[in-house]
Amino acid sequence: MVIAIGIEGSANKLGVGIIQDEHVLSNVRHTYITPPGEGFLPRETAQHHREHVLDILRKALEDAKITLKEVDVICYTKGPGMGAPLTVGALVARTIAQMYNKPMVAVNHCVGHIEMGRLITRSSNPTVLYVSGGNTQVIAYSRQRYRIFGETIDIAVGNCLDRFARLLKLSNDPSPGYNIEQLAKKGTKLAPLPYVVKGMDVSFSGILSYIEEHISSWLDSKEFTPEDLCFSLQETVFAMLIEITERAMAHVKSSEVLIVGGVGCNERLQNMMQIMCEERNAVLYATDERFCIDNGVMIAVAGLLQYKSQGHTPWTETTCIQRYRTDDVHVSWRE
Repeated sequence: MVIAIGIEGSANKLGVGIIQDEHVLSNVRHTYITPPGEGFLPRETAQHHREHVLDILRKALEDAKITLKEVDVICYTKGPGMGAPLTVGALVARTIAQMYNKPMVAVNHCVGHIEMGRLITRSSNPTVLYVSGGNTQVIAYSRQRYRIFGETIDIAVGNCLDRFARLLKLSNDPSPGYNIEQLAKKGTKLAPLPYVVKGMDVSFSGILSYIEEHISSWLDSKEFTPEDLCFSLQETVFAMLIEITERAMAHVKSSEVLIVGGVGCNERLQNMMQIMCEERNAVLYATDERFCIDNGVMIAVAGLLQYKSQGHTPWTETTCIQRYRTDDVHVSWRE
């Protein structure tokens, strides 16, 4: 029985998770929430992480009913993510590892999402749609790599939703995407938005620019309500994501889809993907907000798999990389 602790802090979510082999012992998280109309900046986000990390670590150990001496391996997010917040997690992980003489494992954030999704849902070899504030990728496994079949060529879908929420001055509590989702349920009219799929890739910045250009006239003339615009944006961008996911499934002859990442909690996205899967006789796997939103458990899960197959990360490599590609990781634990 191996106990792993995972520390995640690549963006505005700070999480510490503890697992014992495949059993989740604790999953504690704290979110840095900014005022409506504002995003989160690296410096302030890192400050938030510094202020809360020890309390969250303490709470995670209490929930798991263990001490740091009982932990076998310390896992942390190496990247991708925002530089300053990432370094807070790495610093805490290195400090604990030195104090208690424990091995460390540096984990790719995206691979963490995938491996935890596979564990929680028990999916075997799914085509993965990874959608979050910083990443949008369609991924399938082949020859010990997670291969990227399509991705955003500019901003991530979560970033598009967040910036749209700022235009409407929506609250960031609990998250901009969640608040858009609730308003969208009341929307009825579909606004004509650009639909931008380029081969297997998608683009969201042009949609955002188009909305910025027209939003005042739409709202002033009452042609569309804020609820209509939330509904329209979701329907458009989610349709784009489902199109490229279905194309990747056809290419690899897949009968499973796994949605991971913070935007993956969205019930409308899950519902639209379910319709596509039923038409293809495929199975959809998704998780709720405990696991789709950034958390420490996913880092512990991927880190433990890595540790059991490759051993620990050499001390000189326990650094952070802001741009750390999903397909850069040698997935040694899969056939």
